[in-house]
Amino acid sequence: MTRTHLAIACLLATAGLTSGAHAATYPDKPIKLIVPYAAGGTTDIIARIVGTRLGAVLTQPVVIENRPGAGGAVGSAYAAKQPADGYTLVMQVESSHAVNPNVYAKTPYDPVKDFAPISNLADVPNVLVVNPAFPANDLAGFIKLLKAEPGKYSFGSSGNGGLSHMNGELFMNETGTRMLHVPYKGLGPALNDAVAGQIQVVFDNIPSSSGLIQGGRLRPLAVAAKQRLKVLPNVPTYAEAGLPAMNNPSWFGLGAPAGTPDAVLDRLNAAVRQVLAEPEVVAAIEKQGAIPAPMSRKAFGDLVRAQNQHWKKVVQDIHFTKLQ
Repeated sequence: MTRTHLAIACLLATAGLTSGAHAATYPDKPIKLIVPYAAGGTTDIIARIVGTRLGAVLTQPVVIENRPGAGGAVGSAYAAKQPADGYTLVMQVESSHAVNPNVYAKTPYDPVKDFAPISNLADVPNVLVVNPAFPANDLAGFIKLLKAEPGKYSFGSSGNGGLSHMNGELFMNETGTRMLHVPYKGLGPALNDAVAGQIQVVFDNIPSSSGLIQGGRLRPLAVAAKQRLKVLPNVPTYAEAGLPAMNNPSWFGLGAPAGTPDAVLDRLNAAVRQVLAEPEVVAAIEKQGAIPAPMSRKAFGDLVRAQNQHWKKVVQDIHFTKLQ
């Protein structure tokens, strides 16, 4: 062995020892969990439910840090640039890590290469809600009405290029209908205007709409879920209603900066699985209308890659002009 080869071998061995020692003591200080959306939204709710118990399992606090902006791009880009030591985690969700990179001409992060997947946390069904005064009681009647009067009705979203916007575009493409898109700064204002009758339709997710639905202030027409939901047993899935392309629930997972040691990622994956098996955590997630969905690191990475390809195709199929 030459001196050069010996030096390289020593460096590799030292690196391995350092990594192993780090993993053996991990975590020995608080962990920061970046939520790339505002407090109170679905991503924040799921992060806080899981983060609280994750901290207890890991015996170190998991501190939630909200960094909203640009459809999740601000917080995601920040997380990607943090040290890959397991002390900065990030919520990897469909909107920021599959939709956003495909609807913007350029994003400051790569949703696959810049992150190390840990696990999915929950699948969150999407729901199509309308103002209670809307003159259609089911999805078939809704589509018939839209076709009869193209462009008359409006749907609100969390903003241009967001998941709620793109679900609306996908719906119109699949059904051959046309509505006016009204972008808001978040789904809260859009839902408020739907309740007030300023707009008629929102493509939302269950956690932020459930209270309004239960209170009779919005009417659900269909949900994106594998089966009917316990919280909405009388509302059909999109697949039941004849729109299988819309029947994909959103995923809300956990990741870390790329390069985080495998042993640390394995520790985190095991901790997530333990947390998501706790009855009180399951109940808290299900109360939001969501479904706990832990995965292996590989399975979650495969999901992120597959969903990026899915939304890339959707953007192409609907001839969406990418945002600058």
